[in-house]
Amino acid sequence: MKSLADIRSQLSNGAFRYSEHAFDRAIVRRITRGEIIQASSNAAIIENYPEDKYGPSCLLLGFTAANRPIHIQVSLADESETLIITLYEPNLDEWEDYRRRR
Repeated sequence: MKSLADIRSQLSNGAFRYSEHAFDRAIVRRITRGEIIQASSNAAIIENYPEDKYGPSCLLLGFTAANRPIHIQVSLADESETLIITLYEPNLDEWEDYRRRR
């Protein structure tokens, strides 16, 4: 299983791919590849999903250079690229300090 260091490294080096859902969400939510790379440098795991239906995954919180918060759910499969399952800008009505669900 991938470590946070592995995930950060792959994301920051552009070694990632999108699920079809994540690709669609990135377009609709206007989250660029560059923002994903920026947010990966300071990303932290805020939730783990060991029983996710497609395999273990986790939710990351990272901030872009413009301080935009981004949640990125990624697969923990030990592969040469990180699979992004979904991504979005968290809503403070649903998240406390972007890190904990309300």
